[in-house]
Amino acid sequence: MKLILSSSNIMQGRQSVIRHPLQKSNVELINSLRSNFLSSQQIEAGQINGSGKAPAWTQQGEDGLYIPAIDFSQPGLAEERDQYDITVKLFYLPGIPVSRRCAHTREAIDLVLKELHVKSIDLLIVSFPGILFDADDDSEEEDNATNGEDDFDSMVQTWRVLETLHEQGMIAQLGVAEFGCDRLARLLQYTQVKPSVDQINLKDCCVVPKSLILYAKQEQIQLLTHNDCHDILPVGTTRELLGPAEKSAGILASSPDANDGIKGDVEPQWVVKYTAVVKDRGVVENKGYFALADVGTCVKQ
Repeated sequence: MKLILSSSNIMQGRQSVIRHPLQKSNVELINSLRSNFLSSQQIEAGQINGSGKAPAWTQQGEDGLYIPAIDFSQPGLAEERDQYDITVKLFYLPGIPVSRRCAHTREAIDLVLKELHVKSIDLLIVSFPGILFDADDDSEEEDNATNGEDDFDSMVQTWRVLETLHEQGMIAQLGVAEFGCDRLARLLQYTQVKPSVDQINLKDCCVVPKSLILYAKQEQIQLLTHNDCHDILPVGTTRELLGPAEKSAGILASSPDANDGIKGDVEPQWVVKYTAVVKDRGVVENKGYFALADVGTCVKQ
């Protein structure tokens, strides 16, 4: 069973969920999801009954259970589409087979398009699991890349999917996260649409390696920084967020044999973050998250 989690627009009236610049992005993610759950619950809908049915503030759709329910008929952006820069970052999560990424990418992008009432986004940045950027030693980071969870062939396979969405006009530009010189150079050999952005985590304000600066300039790739978590939505965090505890959603059962929620193992699949900025004012008008988790017997590759 698919669970589709949403934060709604965190720029509207819930400033407490927005992270401090020094906090990791999963603080903002978890706070915004929990806040949206709580604001959507009815007094009598805090728990799931013994039949295992979801509470009234959720919605069963053809593609899964929406937590909370979403009304996609509500207005999206306040101004015309060309007044915005829309950036999306898609986190592929650890432990999820590469074979699922085609569907996952399309699911995530479609939700953002429906939420904002647009037909395309300006930039999609993808974050692969197991990829860490070491700003102190770019070359060493690349030498040790094989120790990560992801491998290069899977990245190329995933990139083909992204290029297809680019060709269809859904995505204007593509970007990557945590790529050093060697990994960028290897990827460019196999791409028809090269990344226009490389987003890296400098951690404690480390200096970007000169080799990466020069290579990015040569290939006309913009270097951006971020403060996102490597594993943005772990299994334990997901179960805590959706379980029966206080301030949780009350969706999942407290134990495999309990009747106080949906039974089964939970497996987070992906997280997407979207931001719509008004170009001429530089104001973030709409920002939010979607995440998808499966409940049932986890199938590993």
